Amino acid sequence: MVARKGSTRTSAGSGSRGSEQGGQPRRGAFGSGGRSDRFGGRGGSRTTGAGTSDRGEGRTEDRRSDRVSDRTAGRDRGRGTSVRLRGSVERGRVSGRKPRPESVQEVSSPAEEFITGRRAVMEALRGDRPINKLLVQENSSGGGLGELLARARENGVVIQQVPKAKLDEVATNRSHQGVLAYVAAKPYVELEDLIARAKTSYPGLLVVLDGVEDPHNLGSILRSVDGVGAAGVIIPKRRAVPLTGTVSKASAGALEHVDVARVPNIVQALQRLKKEGFWIVGATGGAKQLYTEVDMTGNIVLVVGNEGAGLARLTEQTCDLLVKLPMHGQVNSLNAGVAAGILLYEVTRQRASRAAATSQTGHKE
Repeated sequence: MVARKGSTRTSAGSGSRGSEQGGQPRRGAFGSGGRSDRFGGRGGSRTTGAGTSDRGEGRTEDRRSDRVSDRTAGRDRGRGTSVRLRGSVERGRVSGRKPRPESVQEVSSPAEEFITGRRAVMEALRGDRPINKLLVQENSSGGGLGELLARARENGVVIQQVPKAKLDEVATNRSHQGVLAYVAAKPYVELEDLIARAKTSYPGLLVVLDGVEDPHNLGSILRSVDGVGAAGVIIPKRRAVPLTGTVSKASAGALEHVDVARVPNIVQALQRLKKEGFWIVGATGGAKQLYTEVDMTGNIVLVVGNEGAGLARLTEQTCDLLVKLPMHGQVNSLNAGVAAGILLYEVTRQRASRAAATSQTGHKE
């Protein structure tokens, strides 16, 4: 067993960004972390004809006018429907008749699902529905809002005070009553449950994302995690993309097969993983070792940082080892999803090679 590295790190930062760990600046292009035991119908009103007469001629004119009117109205209605549908697709919301107050306003959206109305949101909180964030109108009160906010804090939900105009913009014609909750595309799991799953088979493999904000990157990483059979992913509650409809789509179905834990503090989660015997490997552009030079055949946690700022300083200091990917072009960093995929498959390659070598040695003996 090799002793853990100290907290001093050399890192070529590509920018800085505050984090939930004390607002510390970030360094590096991306990060990964790990621990190893060996280091090296028709609507509308009908328009009638121009006048009514008892004579057949007048009735004929009326009927002809009715038919023309109906066709014109049909075209107008068709165009109106087309416009409404395009609008709903662009905004990710469903337009149409105004819903009843206090009903569950849940909409499938390419960006994110949400619930509006105080009673609906309260019932979601009571039912432990996974909520990514709660928007509350500024200076609002009464109507059970205090109890709702208390339950939200008890559940660890991120609460954000916003102007009424913001809620009107998001909810469009829906009755929000000053409250709107973004709900997750899939329930999160507890960190302890994720650790237990990772330890069911040796060696374990987990991925920690320190501030990844692009839903397409998160979806791509989920696909790679599922592809290599890793135990799951850990993301922070703040300053990072949650599990949204866009993430689910970008993962091409992988989200349904990958467990995701959401934690309030990444550094504390990494320290907990260390106590459970995992080695933390962080990826950053300023690391001295290449990712291929590190033994990752043991219990490993790979830590990937924010797309632009990389790992937070405290996250970087918590890692046992820092690695980098070789860059020979003019751009000094890789897309977070690409970097995570490369690191995950390097872990897979090393473990397959180790298993093959062990099998050959055992056969000879």
